[in-house]
Amino acid sequence: MEKRGSQKTLTGTVVSNKMEKSVVVSVERLVKHPVYQKYIRKKAKFMAHDEGNECQIGDRVLLTETRPLSKQKRFKISKILKKME
Repeated sequence: MEKRGSQKTLTGTVVSNKMEKSVVVSVERLVKHPVYQKYIRKKAKFMAHDEGNECQIGDRVLLTETRPLSKQKRFKISKILKKME
């Protein structure tokens, strides 16, 4: 069985887990401003599939791109990097 293309991976923080088998993850990245050459933080929120409802708010997670699972879910949680106590 071959994989087609490469799957994107993102690292972010869980900001909401109020749904069944779904979480909202905030992903932050640094972008250099074209004129002022200063780094700016940009945030994006992604919905992700969490099969076992294991994620809590504040957890650092690794997202992997997958086929569309619903209208808004295009990622799944592949690993919990750091648990929030």
